[in-house]
Amino acid sequence: MIPSVNKKSRILILTQKVDVNDDVLGFFHGWLEKLAQKTDLFVIANYVGDYKLPDNVKVFSLGKEKRANSLVKNLKYQWFLLKLLPKVDGVFFHMCPEYVIGAHLLPKIFRKKTLLWYTHKAVNWKLKLAEKLIDKIFTASKESFRLSSKKVEITGHGIDADKFSIFNFQFSNKKKDNINKKFTIITAGRISEVKNLHLLIDAAEILKNKNFNFKIKIAGAPILESDKIYFEKLKEKIKEKKLYGIIEFVGSVPNKNIAEFYQSGDLFINLSDTGSLDKAILEAMACGLKILTSNEAFKNVVPEDNFTSNEPNMIAEKIERLAKHNSDTSSNLAEYVAKNHDLGNLVDKIKACIFIKRC
Repeated sequence: MIPSVNKKSRILILTQKVDVNDDVLGFFHGWLEKLAQKTDLFVIANYVGDYKLPDNVKVFSLGKEKRANSLVKNLKYQWFLLKLLPKVDGVFFHMCPEYVIGAHLLPKIFRKKTLLWYTHKAVNWKLKLAEKLIDKIFTASKESFRLSSKKVEITGHGIDADKFSIFNFQFSNKKKDNINKKFTIITAGRISEVKNLHLLIDAAEILKNKNFNFKIKIAGAPILESDKIYFEKLKEKIKEKKLYGIIEFVGSVPNKNIAEFYQSGDLFINLSDTGSLDKAILEAMACGLKILTSNEAFKNVVPEDNFTSNEPNMIAEKIERLAKHNSDTSSNLAEYVAKNHDLGNLVDKIKACIFIKRC
């Protein structure tokens, strides 16, 4: 007999970081808040920063924020697993196959259901081994998990419909004064070459030469050394093309404030080559922004006017067209996100999969 999922369960969660102020992983704080409404949580994180979670969420750190070495972190990980596994119904690993491998066979020894969330195009030996050890895998789209496995279920991305709402966008203060307003193009995410921001700069030069009234705001920061080199090249390119009064790097924006950043824009642009459903695009869609992307994963999601090649002249042409064109597309795209990528639905699926022994 399958037990009722209405019973309050306990879930052990393994994740990289718990920090509400983080610009990349801060969204997971919202996931924990939603999950805590349905179940008690024990959370083991490699790094723990600021958080504000309900009393039924207990957070344990492996110590990266204190610069703990790998041996110390591994010993703490094993200790936490031995201490917490007997108390929970199942284990939810967020993104890191390494955590699955590091747990060895302990979840199976304690007969706990295991679930991995993974959204990345990379397929390496760690993911292949983790797939053998895990019971179930959730991913956002077919492009987000590229290892063939019968354990995979496509669940959508988990976008918070309350936080990223088209209604908040429609009634934000920026809508009050549109006289002589510059058309504001925004983008967000890690600054890296895969984002093709140099193409956006080229398109901006074309628009400037056509006397298009606009500005560009880029939220995000470089992380890897290669990102930092690319960032310097971008700044030099902006200087060469005399676009420093048009393009602004606003730096990292904590995820808790990113919806407000989206509301400051008219068009969200993403020229990424990842080939996966980018979470930032979905968040912007949920807020009701106009969208322009070259990401192949969105080719069958957005209308033709919202999709572009990675050619600067085409990008500039599409931006101009979208600036002049008013339609009901934004509400349709927001509806798509609510239907296919809602966080509430994902939380229910996580809870059911952990508590029901077969899913």
